[in-house]
Amino acid sequence: MKSKRFEVLSNKPVNKDGFVKEWPEVGLIAMNSPYDPKPSIKVVDGVVVELDGRARADFDMIDQFIADYAIDLKNAEKVMAMDSKKLAQMLVDINVPREDLVKLTTSMTPAKVVEVIGQMNVLEMMMALTKMRARKTPSNQCHVTNLRDNPVQIAADAAESSLRGFDEQETTVGIVRYAPFNALALLVGSQVGRPGILTQCAVEEATELVLGMRGLTAYAETVSVYGTEQVFVDGDDTPWSKAFLASAYASRGLKMRYTSGTGSEVLMGNAEKRSMLYLEARCIYITKGAGVQGLQNGSISCIGVPGAVPSGIRAVLGENVITSMLDLEVASGNDQTFSHSDMRRTARTLMQMIPGTDFIFSGYSATPNYDNMFAGSNFDAEDYDDYNILQRDLKVDGGLKPVREEEVVKIRNKAAKVIQGVFRALELTEITDEEVEAATYAHGSKDMPERNVVEDLKSAENMMKRGITGVDVVKAVKKAGYDDVADSLLGMMKLRVSGDHLHTSAIIDSNFHVISAVNDTNDYMGPGTGYQMSEERWNEVKSIPNALDASDFE
Repeated sequence: MKSKRFEVLSNKPVNKDGFVKEWPEVGLIAMNSPYDPKPSIKVVDGVVVELDGRARADFDMIDQFIADYAIDLKNAEKVMAMDSKKLAQMLVDINVPREDLVKLTTSMTPAKVVEVIGQMNVLEMMMALTKMRARKTPSNQCHVTNLRDNPVQIAADAAESSLRGFDEQETTVGIVRYAPFNALALLVGSQVGRPGILTQCAVEEATELVLGMRGLTAYAETVSVYGTEQVFVDGDDTPWSKAFLASAYASRGLKMRYTSGTGSEVLMGNAEKRSMLYLEARCIYITKGAGVQGLQNGSISCIGVPGAVPSGIRAVLGENVITSMLDLEVASGNDQTFSHSDMRRTARTLMQMIPGTDFIFSGYSATPNYDNMFAGSNFDAEDYDDYNILQRDLKVDGGLKPVREEEVVKIRNKAAKVIQGVFRALELTEITDEEVEAATYAHGSKDMPERNVVEDLKSAENMMKRGITGVDVVKAVKKAGYDDVADSLLGMMKLRVSGDHLHTSAIIDSNFHVISAVNDTNDYMGPGTGYQMSEERWNEVKSIPNALDASDFE
């Protein structure tokens, strides 16, 4: 006889997930590997001669980069001598201000910072994240993609995403040569939704850089760094080449952050027996040393690996906390689904949503997941109502707001018409009235008419050969008769010259005011301090369309 209860349990969604016991020898351990180095530092004449038990003569290239560029040596020996448990308690203590802690946390070595995080449970990490994130105001980022790389749908989805509250939007491609169209559609559509949205197109680095230089994107983040030398070499990169690439973006007014995540080195077979969190700490220090303003981490596309081992989701939260401890912007993942269980994916998200991060998602899917070309997000367009009600239930600002159907239909229609006019003015492939109508009401690409892919690709290639820039797009929008959108796009081009959005954790409001860690510094020190939802914002969050009003009972 078999237990019917166990039969029912075996069919639950969570038991479709993959799990593995810890296996330190191949890196399948989230934290506290027996092979992780012990914290240490020795500084002679301003030069680090020993880092985490390794002499300078034995440094690999990551050790050397971290030792030379990533650690503030002013307090290094002091903080390394402090008890890690005491440091963890200081991170949680509301009486110790962030500005005091940053002087210590930026002087730690990778092994030391991992040891400190290892003293904390998830609640304590969330408390630390509340205090240590760089920008006071939390925000959110979304993915806007589709299976067919349809630019009309991208423009409409982008406009809706802006209306719903996303401050950054990212696209990518199914067919590489569609990148110019996707970048153009995202740029235009996002500004229809509201002025000031930052956008990017994640493709291979040479193309991505060209799109940025031309003013068709505003930021970049898919510049990956890794925690072992061999994985770097396999990617034909070094910390120095990544730093050079980052400076190329920043020099032309593009906001820049790196991407990393626990589990990547395990996937690539070169974890060197180290724990996932230790290797991720090295990535965070590389980011700091390169002078990049922030990091997209939270395991990202590797989430299935830490999600399979004990304490793995705790380690994911830990990497977000370490990023904030190093005074960097953190876009905290949640952008790839990792579980069949709604309970697990919600629990994983709440650990960033409740304390708030600079970007709670580094890719909430603004489309149904079948259209997400980043492999499917932890939350998608079919979860908007759940997410908004979670904000309402907990009185937490997750960066989004409820919207009305008529508002969404109107803004999607406008975005589709604007991109139609832009394509016409730039003499690109035709966008039909039928496509405009379909995009206005579409849920996903299954609701859109097919485009002529061959002609689109020829036109996109021609667009790049003609040297089309963001200024040409402004002129095209103006020619199409949408002066308000043209003004918004011109504001984005001006931003590239001022560079104000290159400050840590920068977002742009609808009046093109930069909100960053410089002018919106996180000053949390317990109840009633730090970020507090305004009455206006709380009214916005709680006003879900399906909530009954007193007048409904009259």
